[in-house]
Amino acid sequence: MAPPPRAYSPAEVRQRCAQGACLVLRGRRLYDLSGFVRLHPGGEQLLRERAGSDVSAALEGPPHRHSRNARLWLEQYYLGEVCPAPSLLETEKPVNSTAQTTNHRMDPRCKTVDPDKDLVDWHKPLLWQVGHLGEKYDEWVHQPVDRPIRLFHSDFIESLSKTAWYIVIMVWIPVVLYLSWFCYTSLAQGTTRLFSSFTTEYSIPVHKYFFPFIFMLGMFLWSLIEYLIHRFLFHMKPPASNYYLITLHFLLHGQHHKSPFDSSRLVFPPVPASLVIGFFYTLLRLLLPEAVGMSMFVGGLFGYVVYDMTHYYLHYGSPKKGTYLYGLKAYHVKHHFEHQKSGTCPFLFLPAKKALSTSAFSISSVTRLPPPFSKGRTLSLTTTLLLTCL
Repeated sequence: MAPPPRAYSPAEVRQRCAQGACLVLRGRRLYDLSGFVRLHPGGEQLLRERAGSDVSAALEGPPHRHSRNARLWLEQYYLGEVCPAPSLLETEKPVNSTAQTTNHRMDPRCKTVDPDKDLVDWHKPLLWQVGHLGEKYDEWVHQPVDRPIRLFHSDFIESLSKTAWYIVIMVWIPVVLYLSWFCYTSLAQGTTRLFSSFTTEYSIPVHKYFFPFIFMLGMFLWSLIEYLIHRFLFHMKPPASNYYLITLHFLLHGQHHKSPFDSSRLVFPPVPASLVIGFFYTLLRLLLPEAVGMSMFVGGLFGYVVYDMTHYYLHYGSPKKGTYLYGLKAYHVKHHFEHQKSGTCPFLFLPAKKALSTSAFSISSVTRLPPPFSKGRTLSLTTTLLLTCL
């Protein structure tokens, strides 16, 4: 039997908030959001301003009603119950005792995550367990939790499946710089021609001045490829009866939706990334002249680095309210808490005022977009940044 929740006095709550903790209440239920404030899509300041107060009205709205997954997420930070001061108990009588009791209870659909009673054993690697969930997998994987994930039994293989964000920059930016120099100097020799393997009379010379345009084309091609992979592979719904497809889905992307703030799994680790990058490198070398194919490849590689860094920032950054990145962060986190099954969340074509004022946990204020841009049919983060800069 679970121990009874600890009781806190209002004075103790005020004291801990004065010391820098971010404690909030929902009725009498007390939550410690100190470790979540920087991740909050509405910004750190918004939670800091509500420290020590009841957030029940903010959860219900207006202007936004927080989603079921947001409430489920909140329960992970539950500390205990706040007992009113004795003088209040003696002098105040509730107007509606039934409503008051209901307000102090947790939503029965949003029970605290208990790793000992979950559908999987969190003390063991998850990759080999999720395939046995069957029909329960889709709902389970789209109920996010705030805890690290272990995939493999082997410590060595596990270490290759995760990485810090700065490793991506350290590994791939030197490659981008070197290949950019190599491509530019190769094109500067004036010997590169398109279609020369088919005809010499109508072949097209490629000058060094074309390098920036080929580079940008590579970035846009990466954007398109990333969108297609994310939309149709990462967000496929694997058959409930297929153990291997469920396992593959969890390995590729499901793990990220289950634990969206696991900092070691927000960017593509270099070792598995090198396999994918090597495939595209070989493909472009076979289809195009060396300098042209490499120029397009290095543009796509740079686009991937921009994408990964942007993705990490949208999870762990705290952009200033009212900025473009603030709205981008809000809509990306909405993708994790509300539109999990719809591919990339539609943040690019929102009117600026609505995009910047929408909470990431809202379910009642989704802007209606034209069919081409709704339900995940948008461009990737790389294209978003490119269009922003143009």
